[in-house]
Amino acid sequence: MMNYKKYVRQYFMPPVKCMKWAEKEYVEKAPIWCSVDLRDGNQALVIPMSLEQKIEFFKLLVKIGFKEIEVGFPAASETEYEFLRALIEQNLIPEDVTIQVLTQAREHIIRKTFEAVKGAPRAIIHVYNSTSLSQREQVFRKSKEEIRKIAVDGAALLKKLADETDGNFLFEYSPESFTGTEPEYALEVCNAVLDVWKPTPDQKAIINLPVTVEHSMPHVYASQVEYMCDNLNYRENVIVSLHPHNDRGCGVADSELGLLAGAERIEGTLFGNGERTGNVDIITLAMNMYAQGVDPELDFSDMPGICEKYEKFTGMNVDPRSPYSGSLVFAAFSGSHQDAIAKGMHWIEEKDPDHWTVPYLPIDPRDVGRSYDANVIRINSQSGKGGVGYILETKYGLNLPPKMREAMGYAAKAVSDHTHKELHPDEIFELFKETFENVKKPLDIQKVHFQQNGHITTQVTSSFEGRVITTEADGNGRLDAVSNALKKAYDMQYTLVSYTEHALEMSTSSKAIAYVGIQKPDGSLSWGAGVDSDIIRASIDALVTAINNR
Repeated sequence: MMNYKKYVRQYFMPPVKCMKWAEKEYVEKAPIWCSVDLRDGNQALVIPMSLEQKIEFFKLLVKIGFKEIEVGFPAASETEYEFLRALIEQNLIPEDVTIQVLTQAREHIIRKTFEAVKGAPRAIIHVYNSTSLSQREQVFRKSKEEIRKIAVDGAALLKKLADETDGNFLFEYSPESFTGTEPEYALEVCNAVLDVWKPTPDQKAIINLPVTVEHSMPHVYASQVEYMCDNLNYRENVIVSLHPHNDRGCGVADSELGLLAGAERIEGTLFGNGERTGNVDIITLAMNMYAQGVDPELDFSDMPGICEKYEKFTGMNVDPRSPYSGSLVFAAFSGSHQDAIAKGMHWIEEKDPDHWTVPYLPIDPRDVGRSYDANVIRINSQSGKGGVGYILETKYGLNLPPKMREAMGYAAKAVSDHTHKELHPDEIFELFKETFENVKKPLDIQKVHFQQNGHITTQVTSSFEGRVITTEADGNGRLDAVSNALKKAYDMQYTLVSYTEHALEMSTSSKAIAYVGIQKPDGSLSWGAGVDSDIIRASIDALVTAINNR
């Protein structure tokens, strides 16, 4: 039996009620995004990235649109030091991009960090020390005053070295393990740091509130963030940043509610990579805004390409169900879902092409480089008429009658069930042709002649299981006359109940397709299709196929 009684809640609520965030409906604008893939994501890899991989990853992040990119902990790793120097010395940092480096609030590490960042056009120096109750008691064994002094001394050294070093520097401070820190104490330490830096409108400071470990539900974090936002000194000159981890699986929720609570900046990674359970997934967070009609100011239009490069650089895999980016996140196998999506797509095209409201799809898959035939409507034994019909219509131009779609759906389900695999669009098309198009056994027609004398008379030469018969019959149309001739020749019992046709291509030499449905004496339906440049011949072939499929 699991011993739940040994666990206690390790978070602290603000001393006053902080619930203004709850009155807001959605995140109204994109935050400042800072990618920490090259540091926090890299340190989580079993095999860290090489220098070459880091440079290519940096270029990918720039292409996506990140304006702030944390490039590592240069004082802690020779590879990260070399990477930072390569970015600077090879002029790989665009003018509109600010790099960020991380340092503990320790003198020798801060000094080496400034050595590493010399020559950067613009850099954020991010200093941190842990402030939580558990870290103070168990790790550092220091008082609140001693922990606050570490932060203040680090902040002062940053300011001193920035004044002595050529470059354009911004300062960031994190009370690491903020979520396990008493909010009043976290505020005290952050304000003490700000009193050293004295930020101005032209030289703002960043206060970062990390969810180093998720201890609470997201609304608790939102209240903690709101408390800090309401009480920080120099608030108009302070950018409040969030760095959520995902221990409780709530990194995205923490971020969204934290932004509602007043934060203006997010540090995270692509696909949520990071130590332990990872960081907040910036793709999910940004695309959630996009799905609400808010510009995330990041470009994920080539999601398959981003996934491929990420997996190549990191050796990690993007989960098939990862929101917006996974290979299966738009896939509908369920018959009812496929039918709703297909109908929704038609409704959008006819009624409101400027707005996206298709059932089951929160965004248009094409916006992230996915396609409908390969990524949305996918066919297996769980699928139905809507999905099969949609694929045949959109990819191959076949507009099957509703009841014929149902028959084709059952045919596809049967094959998938028997083979235990998904059917790809080309397999579905081949199955349609094998099952419903121009089937000529056991019945076949060799010759057909028509005469019109107030009504249609036909002479049909046909064979059934090798026996050839020529038969004459009348009808109220050519197809009806042929049908009557076949009934007469072979004593067949059925009723012609459905006939539709359409061109397969828009040209004078294009072929046409005809669909025919017949009802057998027991009430069941049988279907056939015929394809020919002569629509009469196509309709006759469709009738023959329907009879052969009885």
